[in-house]
Amino acid sequence: MSTLEVRAHSVGPWPMNTYVLVCGETKISLLIDPGADPEILEQMLDGTQPMAIFLTHTHPDHVGALAEMQRRLNVPLLAHPGPHFQGLDLGTTTSIADGQTLQLGAQQLLAQYAPGHIDDMICLHSAQAGVAIVGDTMFAGGPGKTRSAEAFRTTLNTLRDVVLPWPDETICYAGHGRSFRLGDLRSQVVAFIARDHGDFYGDATWE
Repeated sequence: MSTLEVRAHSVGPWPMNTYVLVCGETKISLLIDPGADPEILEQMLDGTQPMAIFLTHTHPDHVGALAEMQRRLNVPLLAHPGPHFQGLDLGTTTSIADGQTLQLGAQQLLAQYAPGHIDDMICLHSAQAGVAIVGDTMFAGGPGKTRSAEAFRTTLNTLRDVVLPWPDETICYAGHGRSFRLGDLRSQVVAFIARDHGDFYGDATWE
């Protein structure tokens, strides 16, 4: 039975989590969010065959080493069609559609748009492996920061419609901080969505 290996490393000054997903059967890999430190990113790919670079979103801390890793790997770039953060031009990009399935060796990954923190956010969910790469959609302590009341309301919709349908056993890998099991946070997330937040936006915790 094929497995999905998740390799994680904190990079850059913020810091930010870069991930490499590796199909256990074929060793084909996907580099996610090359934020900084190209040498470390290359080491993360050791023993694998990179098929593409994937962006959860285009905030600077997630794309700082993108150009260098594109040069080194010469593989396709997969990302939301945009518009991107501050009009960032990603160059030649394969646009990912909401609900699109990506084949990673023997593994299938479902791309799901998850706007709120930023308009071009995409989560990757593997039902086979019980893994979700959530970018800055949510963290162990709360949802991603928003910059308007409208964006915060969008985040609530994303949590309800995209995240909560995943099984409790799903391990979520966030753009910052530790990974977590969705079931361990479900009751807090449900209660958070149900509250009257008024015109709130910004940083929030589940409490």
